[in-house]
Amino acid sequence: MKRFQLLAIFFLISFIIPSVSTACSVLFYVDIKTGKVYAVNNEDYWLDTKAYIQIEPKTKKKHARLWYGWDDFAQGGINDKGLFFDAAVTPIQEKVKGFKNPMSNIGDKILAKCATVEEAIAFLDKKKIALDRSHIMFGDKSGKAVIIEWIKGKKIIHWRKENEMIMTNYLLSKPNAGNYPCKRYESIQHRIDAMEKSEEEITLLKVGNTVGQAVQVPYTTKEGRAVGTLYTSFINITDNEFVLCHKLNNANLVKLDLTKEFAKKKRQKIMLKDK
Repeated sequence: MKRFQLLAIFFLISFIIPSVSTACSVLFYVDIKTGKVYAVNNEDYWLDTKAYIQIEPKTKKKHARLWYGWDDFAQGGINDKGLFFDAAVTPIQEKVKGFKNPMSNIGDKILAKCATVEEAIAFLDKKKIALDRSHIMFGDKSGKAVIIEWIKGKKIIHWRKENEMIMTNYLLSKPNAGNYPCKRYESIQHRIDAMEKSEEEITLLKVGNTVGQAVQVPYTTKEGRAVGTLYTSFINITDNEFVLCHKLNNANLVKLDLTKEFAKKKRQKIMLKDK
């Protein structure tokens, strides 16, 4: 556990870039030397949100899966096949004719039924899902990753070309729509470059540190409501390591061996609480 205690500490010693309450940052990273695949996410939202981790067991027709979110809605997650997803709010776009925003827990359904990026894309098309106010990232254990956006009524897929894929709150297909340039995006890219130039062994901790300046320090709005980074998730997709830090606090750290968790027969719900 000592190894992961630092995962929360780096948030507190970094220079933090202020951002809005809906600001989120997602990173999918492939280590060129080892081929290991990682995913990191900052979920910035209201701090009084009752967030939790949901773990669903494997059945004959559904994959075992873990997702994190609130109100019975997955904001991001991963399944036992190594399929990962997360989403981030963007400027509102034109709706796609004949398609709709998800009204149910679409993230859970995707993780339950899909094993690869291609299957996840096909699932959205089959269910006629198109997001008009956010974009979504899918990545899998093979290292494939995409960011899907819907612009001017059309679906646009950005495939991973470099060994990292970064997603914040501006549309890659239409940056002039808003939230661009993005200091958080630039910070993550800069820290990835520094990590790789150091030539030190790349670990989940080091990949996690690349989002250190992209978190949102808690503050209170004029209306008296606290906002900030609600949680950060760290996943070593290759080795089934999962770590989540709630409200940037080491005391609220959750560490799971996904191989063991996905083998369990019962559903689990882990509430994220201050300790």
